[in-house]
Amino acid sequence: MTILEGSLEPPKRHPLDWVNSDFYDEPKLFQEMERVFDVCHGCRRCVNLCTAFPRLFDLIDDGATGELDGVEKKNFWEVVDRCYLCDMCFMTKCPYVPPHPWNIDFPHLMLRAKAVKYKKGEVGFRDKLLSSTDLLGKLASIPVVVQTVNAINKTPVARKMMDTLLGIHAERILPEYDSHKFRPNAKVNSSYEVRHGARTSGKVAIYSTCYVNYNEPGIGHDLLKILQHNEIPTCLVEKEACCGMPKLELGDLEAVDELRKVNIPHLAKLAKDGYAILAAVPSCTLMYKQELPLMFPQDEEVRAVAAAMFDPFEYLMLRNRDGLLKIDFKQPLGNVSYHIPCHLRVQNVGQKTKDMLQMLPGTKVSVVERCSGHDGTWGVKSEHFADSMKIGKPVFKQMAAPNPDYISSDCAIAGRHIQQGMGGTKAQKQHPLTLVRIAYGL
Repeated sequence: MTILEGSLEPPKRHPLDWVNSDFYDEPKLFQEMERVFDVCHGCRRCVNLCTAFPRLFDLIDDGATGELDGVEKKNFWEVVDRCYLCDMCFMTKCPYVPPHPWNIDFPHLMLRAKAVKYKKGEVGFRDKLLSSTDLLGKLASIPVVVQTVNAINKTPVARKMMDTLLGIHAERILPEYDSHKFRPNAKVNSSYEVRHGARTSGKVAIYSTCYVNYNEPGIGHDLLKILQHNEIPTCLVEKEACCGMPKLELGDLEAVDELRKVNIPHLAKLAKDGYAILAAVPSCTLMYKQELPLMFPQDEEVRAVAAAMFDPFEYLMLRNRDGLLKIDFKQPLGNVSYHIPCHLRVQNVGQKTKDMLQMLPGTKVSVVERCSGHDGTWGVKSEHFADSMKIGKPVFKQMAAPNPDYISSDCAIAGRHIQQGMGGTKAQKQHPLTLVRIAYGL
């Protein structure tokens, strides 16, 4: 096929037409997949991003004709299952994304395919279970139960059984659950004077996220300490559920809608009251900034929440530009290897975490800007574990190269994955918010 020049304009996402019955029409889906895959075949710029593109190109190259017409359509699902919606092909590689007339949006095509697969009832118990982060967290963090769950997750015999029966890889180190959940134990302070800046609201609401609430509440407490040190009035979102990203990645779009109905009214009220809303998990901020507005483009409350939602370091560095961030850092950190996760990169806010870490005295920051290969649940699954470690291998090597004192990623799950991939590293794994809290001497 003839390859046209790519667009030089910024990528523009079109709304996701997920309520249209044609969205779930499998023949129409395959027709669009053929169109997009043929463009990808002629370009191949994304071959090094993940395993979805290499699998597609292998299917073509090993087919009867050496072209896409030699690939059986049923094998297209092998490409779909390898896409974990990191969005990097759309945001950084593909020259044919809209407004280019070819209108290539590979991740959202894969999302459509996952939605079709879910509608057909071809999603198993394991995948539904892993995507139910709120339910798992509530059950696993119950006192006494939590000790049992954490012990089972570390027991080789039990892990082999989980591998065989559930398809959760025996070698994947799983995050622990914490019975001292973040939300019930968060100490917020709303009594400070509100100091608005030209770029920032002077008051903040914390959307805790499932991971921070149930797995690593310390991240949330560190964020609160940083905000309190900067005398920023803070509150918790009154009521929250999972942001919906795990269900989105599963293709369960109706579940995403149900979670929207729980979350958006509370978040929208805060947005309209002038709060900046902070979430310490990049996938959650991406969900509210991008995916929900694309699913519900006419919903004014969704748009209001998107405008008020910030990555913590995005907010803190804007606060710094307003001249309202305290920079009285006391503790040097030495060498820090910092990884920028994909779901933060695609938000197009710049490298704000790196910028703040570089403000810390006695701290040298080495930045790794490459996919770690884990995703939320993808790298946990038995069939994808080896690929997740393969994708992450260059990251593991680059993170280890400076002989760091700390390894860090805004995505706590990616941080765990990197620590596992680095093997016996002596470096401490800490979230960037924890590093800043340490630097402040708090």
